[in-house]
Amino acid sequence: MSVASPQGRFTEGARRLDGRPLTDAEAHGKHLLLRFDHDQVLHVHLGIYGTYAFGPGPAPVPTGAVRLRLTADTGYADLRGPNACELLEPGGVKTLRDRLGPDPLRGDADPDLAWRRIERSRTPIAVLLLDQMVVAGPGNIYRAEVLFRAGVDPLLPGRDLTRRQWTAIWADLVTLMADGVRTGRIDTVRPEHTPEAMGRPPRVDDHGGEVYVYRRAGQPCLICATTVLTNRLAARNLFWCPGCQRPS
Repeated sequence: MSVASPQGRFTEGARRLDGRPLTDAEAHGKHLLLRFDHDQVLHVHLGIYGTYAFGPGPAPVPTGAVRLRLTADTGYADLRGPNACELLEPGGVKTLRDRLGPDPLRGDADPDLAWRRIERSRTPIAVLLLDQMVVAGPGNIYRAEVLFRAGVDPLLPGRDLTRRQWTAIWADLVTLMADGVRTGRIDTVRPEHTPEAMGRPPRVDDHGGEVYVYRRAGQPCLICATTVLTNRLAARNLFWCPGCQRPS
């Protein structure tokens, strides 16, 4: 495996990895861990603006701010604008995992760990679901959609959420996120609310997929026809239906 940092911001790390075989790759939430021989572990977190670009070989001359380029006989991968691109020191993987919540996409996830953090928090559940220390992985779309599907007011303090509600939200995250990985798009509406079932036009949006409330502010709820609302909460856009998600 050839490893380089055309941008120059990961030069020393790239030098340590260059020429070593890539032996394993795994994700925990939004964090990617690439393992190379001699116990070298590369940690990448894309954040909001980070992107990967993939292509077949031979790799073209790098353009733009390419933080990391991985090149193999089968092709190449360019990393741009990540929050993190770093080599972890011994013990660094455990340190990283210890500060992350359970990932609904992982078979070893423990939802009770998230529940213990939620049940004693005064923070709104909509904020907690985007806190990677509580639950690792869900983004803004899944946050809005699972709360709608559970009929939970997004401003409900975590400590006022019931255990039954949390169990339903977690199960929904496990199913919906796995479906998203499988299909490559985010669909959250139940069969009875699809465009075909309701006789409505398909949703048109950059992210694709059929949803209940995400980016549907000002439109009628698909279930109760109440106008979907939006507001800023903890620097992120929140979407919800005040009819289906009434405060407790």
